[in-house]
Amino acid sequence: MPRAALPNPALVHLGYAVPRVGVPAPASFRRWVEAALRGARRRRPAELSIRIVGVDEGRALNRDYRGKDYATNVLSFEAELPPGLRLPLIGDMVICAPVVAREAAEQGKRARDHWAHLTVHGTLHLLGHDHVVEAEAEAMEALETRILAGLDIADPYA
Repeated sequence: MPRAALPNPALVHLGYAVPRVGVPAPASFRRWVEAALRGARRRRPAELSIRIVGVDEGRALNRDYRGKDYATNVLSFEAELPPGLRLPLIGDMVICAPVVAREAAEQGKRARDHWAHLTVHGTLHLLGHDHVVEAEAEAMEALETRILAGLDIADPYA
């Protein structure tokens, strides 16, 4: 079944603080972001930045913004725009390449599938989804699973 196109494709800016070896192509990130936007039923234009980092930067950001002194897989920073300013900017995402590779290996997942999952997960956070409360976590995981199934990727929570 063909996927419905977004009325306005996402503008995804990629930045690399690590070598691109083992990191998916920019077109893959855009595809995954757009799948998340479609799945979340966002109809307005969306713009975001994704920075691919190493362990040191991932750890520093997680420590500084979340108070957790370890590198995590993905961090999302929703755009905080002044009231009345209507821009398509939804925020910034940081993905830690070594953590993604390690987790994929530990969990027996294809690295590309794990990259896709974390990109979808981070995009949903930028759209306001969260998983702090159990009911919200279940809803977010179900949405992620549905979006990933549309990309022919198995349930990451199974």
